[in-house]
Amino acid sequence: MCKTRKAVWRCWAVALVLASIVLATGCGKATGEVELDAGDNGSQVTVEKGQTLVVTLNSNPTTGYLWEMVPADDGILEQVGEAQFNENPRSKGKVGAGGTETLRFEAKRTGQTRLELVYHRPWEQGEKPLETFAVQVTVE
Repeated sequence: MCKTRKAVWRCWAVALVLASIVLATGCGKATGEVELDAGDNGSQVTVEKGQTLVVTLNSNPTTGYLWEMVPADDGILEQVGEAQFNENPRSKGKVGAGGTETLRFEAKRTGQTRLELVYHRPWEQGEKPLETFAVQVTVE
């Protein structure tokens, strides 16, 4: 198969490409992030155990509103760190400008759960949230 010099180079090139693919996919382990935004509201998503689910939604913390997870006691998803606010580049430095808020969740164990986020003012107990975001998550 790889008898000529040209064929040897082709064999090495193919081997290199295959090795790159194996390394990029992590040899079957769950890697990477699954990204969601407002357009995914109400949908279903499947992730692998160990993957991170990243949700980015419009937000404006200067109004007192922020996104928070509605606690689920099933231990399937766990929030990783605090929510991160990302300023809109077009309004950078402008007082009161909005942007997006990013929340990360690690898939801790297999199963199904509902990830629900509410956009509210945490101190306003009993008030309906301004917005909600929910997805049905299956962790394999």
